[in-house]
Amino acid sequence: MSRAGTGTAPRHGSSLGRARAWLLQGLIEQTARHPGPHGTPREEEKGNRWWRVMCLTGVDYFSTLGYQPGIAALAAGLLSPLATLVLLALTLFGALPVYRRVARESPHGEGSIAMLERLLPWWAGKLFVLVLLGFAATDFIITITLSAADASAHVVENPYAPPWLNGTNLWITLVLLGLLGGIFLKGFREAIGVAVPLVAVYLTLNLVVLASSVWRVVREPVVIDDWWTAMTGEHSSPFVMIGVALLVFPKLALGMSGFETGVAVMPQIKGDPTDTYENPAGRIRDTRKLLTTAALIMSCYLLLSSLATTLLIPQEDFKAGGPANGRALAYLAHKNLGEVFGTVYDVSTICILWFAGASALAGLLNLVPRFLPRYGMAPEWTRAVRPLVLVFVAIAVGITLYFDANVDKQSGAYATGVLVLMLSASFASAVAVHRKGRRRAALGFGTITVVFAYTLIANVVERPDGIKIAALFIVTILVTSFASRVHRAFELRAAEVVFDETAGRFIDEAAASGPLRIIASDPTEHPRAEYPAKEYKKREETHIPGGQPVLFLEVFVKDSSDFTTDLIVRGDEKYGVRRLRVDGTTVANTIAAVLVRLRDRTGEIPHAYFTWTEGHPVGQLLRFLVFGEGEVAPVTREVLRRAEPDPARRPRVHVG
Repeated sequence: MSRAGTGTAPRHGSSLGRARAWLLQGLIEQTARHPGPHGTPREEEKGNRWWRVMCLTGVDYFSTLGYQPGIAALAAGLLSPLATLVLLALTLFGALPVYRRVARESPHGEGSIAMLERLLPWWAGKLFVLVLLGFAATDFIITITLSAADASAHVVENPYAPPWLNGTNLWITLVLLGLLGGIFLKGFREAIGVAVPLVAVYLTLNLVVLASSVWRVVREPVVIDDWWTAMTGEHSSPFVMIGVALLVFPKLALGMSGFETGVAVMPQIKGDPTDTYENPAGRIRDTRKLLTTAALIMSCYLLLSSLATTLLIPQEDFKAGGPANGRALAYLAHKNLGEVFGTVYDVSTICILWFAGASALAGLLNLVPRFLPRYGMAPEWTRAVRPLVLVFVAIAVGITLYFDANVDKQSGAYATGVLVLMLSASFASAVAVHRKGRRRAALGFGTITVVFAYTLIANVVERPDGIKIAALFIVTILVTSFASRVHRAFELRAAEVVFDETAGRFIDEAAASGPLRIIASDPTEHPRAEYPAKEYKKREETHIPGGQPVLFLEVFVKDSSDFTTDLIVRGDEKYGVRRLRVDGTTVANTIAAVLVRLRDRTGEIPHAYFTWTEGHPVGQLLRFLVFGEGEVAPVTREVLRRAEPDPARRPRVHVG
């Protein structure tokens, strides 16, 4: 016996084993309905109250207060409050109803992507999902990098920052990304534990800044008259003002982030004790509370901050290089409440901007394991959280190095990702209610879809670099996904194999005469004489022992684009022939999985008998990869070889 078998393995081997076990902690073996690493919490991790999870999504959503007022001032100038009102109307009467519907229709964290997946069959649905995942990756990864870069900018621009920090934005951003990844390597509960106090402190400090601004306006009402005079002087009528606000509000779309992550982290919400996987009513209710509460809080803060910054900060200070550029509320905190309070506010802003990437990282950790491993387009270890954390942090580091931690260069890609996901969510919601016969609701969601489409197009025209970066993410996901699918094509690919009562009886009766003899057969209906003729031919070609019973195995390929599924083997008898019939994603992999299960059930090695398929080998391989068919015999043998390394225990494959 080896030293490893006696428990006296070398120390370095034991360390590697412990490291691997730590990395793959929480990995659930493949199953046809795997809900993702955050969807099946361990007994000691049964979820969190909805308001705590709101804080996790809120570090992204609420952190936009750090830069949104400045963006609004640059985009709309003196019309900033009016443009913000348009944004809030779209938030409360557009995005909020949409994502409340998404929470109801897709309660396990897949979001609108899963809703749209159900609309398109076969490979078209998979390709569509991969494209949407590309936009989701753009949104979430850029959220991580942009927020960390913005936090580093606040560090460098603080009046108390030492001179030697000038020009160190890149290094500060990289350190912040490393810290974020470290928290998620520790655990998801720890991430929520950090988010709750960060959000509480940040919102409290912003409330103090806004209250002081309101008090200043009350004491100096002339600022309102000055603003109104200047605004009416620039624009001839209220209709012109509204028109300008409608034209510029797409530039404010960054303030709508947070909704997608709100539904992505749904599995972390505790819900009710009576919730089931099929009907998590409590989780749906609490998620809708989360979305509504966050939207109302943010709407109040955005409107007040827009008014305060427009009334109290000169327009030239918002421009590039100005003291309020990208940090309008921080400017007011320093000016109205002193440098000490302003520095405390800066520290809070830095912390929440740094941790804004937490909700995006949580969204990625939830989405990727729900789709790519199920499609066979990612290794099985991507179902575990910690390896994914390392992968996503590495990607974020690469993006940061590419953009040199520049906030402006990344904002276009961020807005594009956010708006594409919102567009897909509104469209999916419109389709969902239309199918239920709710015409008025469908018309409402359809209108919201048109508005989001306009907003997206306006952003792409204004900042085309965003769609270019998104295209890079999409191409990368498509290439790596299909490479993984090809690499994993010869896996067993069956989550579970179950025999119905009739199939079990056939198997047990045939096994009483010795090893099982299985004839692989085309599942199309055959005439009465064809089954005996085929059996006779197989006995003659492959020398099946005379007198031993045979079972015909027929595989129906329903959707070859799926990767894994549960196999339900049904038994029936026709023309005196006993058949085992099963639905699978491919013929060869399904036959191999059934043979392995037959071996385990009977304790003897089964024998399977095939006929060579005519055609070019390359063409047959493509048929196997795309349609799940092709040259069945050699592929079945290869799948069995990889699944069972011991030749003595491997089911036998015979070809006539």
